[in-house]
Amino acid sequence: MAHSPLPRYKLPLITLIVMSSGCTHFANDQWTGKDKAEHFVGSAVLAATATAYGDNQGWNEARSRSFGLLFSVSLGAAKELYDSREGGSGWSWKDFSWDIAGAAVGYSAYHLTHY
Repeated sequence: MAHSPLPRYKLPLITLIVMSSGCTHFANDQWTGKDKAEHFVGSAVLAATATAYGDNQGWNEARSRSFGLLFSVSLGAAKELYDSREGGSGWSWKDFSWDIAGAAVGYSAYHLTHY
C-alpha cells in the first residue's frame, strides 16, 4: 500500500492555519491572566480526554495520542478563528500558544499515567 505524501490527520491542522491568515483583527492581550489558565487547562483536559477516547476505541498508542493532541489544538484554533470574526475579541496568538502548551501537557500526562 502506497503512503500519501501528507498524512490525513495533518490536513485539518494545515487548513486551520491557512484560514487563520484571513483574520479580521487580532487581540491586544497579555501573556498571563485568568483566560490564559482556562486555555491551558481546557486544552490539557481535551487532549487527555480525546486520547482516552482513542484508547477506548482500540486504536494503537500512536494513533490515540495523535488524535488527542490534534483534537485539542484544532479546537483551540477554531476558537481563535471564531474570536477573529468582526465583533469578536480578535485572534490571540498568546491564547493559541497556551492552548498548544496545555494540549502538550494533557497529552504527556495521559501517557505518563497510562503507559
